[in-house]
Amino acid sequence: MKIGFIGTGNMGGAILKGYAGSEASIGNEILIHNRSTEHNEQMAASMAQAAGNRIRICNDNRQLAEESDIIIIGVKPDAVEQVLKEISPAKEKIIVSMAAGVSIAKMERAMGRSGAFAKIIRIMPNTPAQVGEAMTSMSRNTNVSQGEFEDVLEIFSSVGKCREVDESLIDCVIGVSGSCTAYTFMYIEALIQAACENGMEEQQARVFAAQSVLGAAKMVLESSESLEQLRVNVCSPGGTTIEAVNTLFANGFMEDVKEGFQAAVDRSKEMTGE
Repeated sequence: MKIGFIGTGNMGGAILKGYAGSEASIGNEILIHNRSTEHNEQMAASMAQAAGNRIRICNDNRQLAEESDIIIIGVKPDAVEQVLKEISPAKEKIIVSMAAGVSIAKMERAMGRSGAFAKIIRIMPNTPAQVGEAMTSMSRNTNVSQGEFEDVLEIFSSVGKCREVDESLIDCVIGVSGSCTAYTFMYIEALIQAACENGMEEQQARVFAAQSVLGAAKMVLESSESLEQLRVNVCSPGGTTIEAVNTLFANGFMEDVKEGFQAAVDRSKEMTGE
């Protein structure tokens, strides 16, 4: 199978690197195209060890679309329409887009007559794809068969967890996972800064904070207990953790997180309207 990547910036590049280094990519050819020739060459060189000669640089989007079975579009939202017009003859191919604010219906319209027959899957991944820990949602139109959907599911499952959701939930997905890594980086950064202010060396604080967040997240995924109970389990009466938790509650920590989440959701809805 030939998997094509149009746009290999932050998100597209993260997925490309994660997939190229995974077992799921073995036996498949990877085609890439970015408007920067230098970037294409750097990207191919950076993955040479993991993917060997299975990576090929295409001259333009049309060539990539013609030669690929699955086309993954990772360009900015305002460039998606132009890319779709360029590749619209490839209606028999599976087209995957990760652009926020660009609905399946909008993509179908952008492809003109081909849009009615186009096989489109809209995804919302996040950058931990680069380390094999992405969370990706997938929504499809009615032209995508179950077998075709599972082929794409395999790609994104190779770089983390992947779940099918109705497209009506895509704005919520952006808030809860798509943009979530940025909020989490902020939380870890604050912990590191506080540790440094209390005498810890920055690199050491980075490991302590990041590993603790990683461990907490793994407990959430593997435990059947509620989040509230997991929190209570750590909070001994009169101890250090309950003191910190009470301070965070008093300062509106939970509400701040919810407000940030909602801001991302609202902006996603605005972008779709635009």
